[in-house]
Amino acid sequence: MSELCFLDATELVRLMRSGELSARQVMAAHLEQIERVNPKVNAIVTLLPDRAMDGANAADEALARGEDVGSLHGLPIAHKDLVTTKGVRTTFGSPIFSDFVPEEDDLIVERFRDAGAIMIGKTNTPEFGAGSQTFNEVFGATLNPYDLTKTCGGSSGGAAVALACGLLPIADGSDMGGSLRNPASFCNIVGFRTSPGRVPMWPRETGWFPISVSGPMARTVADAALMLSAMAGPDPRSPIAIREPGSVFAKPLDRDLRGVRVAWCGNLGDFPVDSRVTAAVDGERAAFEDLGCKIDDEHPDFRDADEAFRVWRAWALEARFGPMMQTHRDRFKDTIIWNVEQGAQLTGPQIARAEQKRTQLYHRVRRFMGTYEFLVLPVTQVPPFDVTCPYITEIDGVTLDTYIDWMKSCYYITVTGLPAISVPCGFTPEGLPVGVQIVGRHEDDFGVLQIAHAFEQATAVGRRRPEVALDG
Repeated sequence: MSELCFLDATELVRLMRSGELSARQVMAAHLEQIERVNPKVNAIVTLLPDRAMDGANAADEALARGEDVGSLHGLPIAHKDLVTTKGVRTTFGSPIFSDFVPEEDDLIVERFRDAGAIMIGKTNTPEFGAGSQTFNEVFGATLNPYDLTKTCGGSSGGAAVALACGLLPIADGSDMGGSLRNPASFCNIVGFRTSPGRVPMWPRETGWFPISVSGPMARTVADAALMLSAMAGPDPRSPIAIREPGSVFAKPLDRDLRGVRVAWCGNLGDFPVDSRVTAAVDGERAAFEDLGCKIDDEHPDFRDADEAFRVWRAWALEARFGPMMQTHRDRFKDTIIWNVEQGAQLTGPQIARAEQKRTQLYHRVRRFMGTYEFLVLPVTQVPPFDVTCPYITEIDGVTLDTYIDWMKSCYYITVTGLPAISVPCGFTPEGLPVGVQIVGRHEDDFGVLQIAHAFEQATAVGRRRPEVALDG
């Protein structure tokens, strides 16, 4: 049964459409895998088995009637527990919302349902998605399937572990400072931070805010593209939605990469990286060269990226949680309290300067990307660490001041607005996954998927499965 659960999503859809598999069979296999493996890793925190099987039955009946089923026909999906799901408990990983049942669906829930995916439950996340380590007081910690003593990252940690363990064929996630990319790197799967507006977000209190995005998580790049074909496309409820239809991501990903110029960025010149991560990423440089890419050791000028991200993150957290903290301060974790208080202290001139610097950064990177089509760098600065450690405070002798400092390799990219994907790249000597981050030009999400697909096919690192998820 676990073998079926590790089939690619694209293959599962093909088999169900052809009648070689039924949606009932696929759903039953995944529910069995969840029952067997999920207690070991705590990835799926709300499970709806009866509803899921009813949905599978309905999918089979629709296909039998000759109806035009969607591109994700019959695929089980669990939504991140930050995503509101009508009639289904959504806690945001917070004890304040431990019994909250929304009255409306997020836009991406609508789109997955319209494409034929079947909701099976919700995946774990840190409190309000803050921090790249998945634990909370409602459900506890989600464990890394490659080493149950380590963290899976976050904030889309439950989704990443569910994919790595064959509990789901596809999953959604969101990303402000690395929450799609970091857990993908830690769990040997694919996580794609899309361009702002590529996947419209609703409901949302700050509709013009470009720092947080939604995106696909999968075991292969082709599966992520399949998901994006359903997730992407304009919607009037999102004022920054890109008008290009999602159907562009249904095209073949094959591309001749000979002559494509790539900047090998290392650490963007500004932050420490664990030597085990550097070794794993540098170890696959030859794979890009074998694809025909022309690689130079270069990076754009990323000065002021740190300030721009910190200001906008603090602004966003204060805007969302400031009023709530006035009545529930004792129920927030200390890192969120600190970040909200940072936001409350911001002045108008500080925000203005941060936005000016972010604009200047964008144009420096834009000019750099006129020469180089892609940037390649580590996803994370460290491998998966002890699950009892809330966040990293030191890397190779360099002391880190805050709970987000160890994610600069992701959030520096965030403030540029460029699309970035995490693809499995290698393992540390201890057997812990390491991902490579590939960054593309402005709104060139499809190009990022193409080079990521080529790299994935050349290396096949993502085909390695965690022992905890296999039969036996």
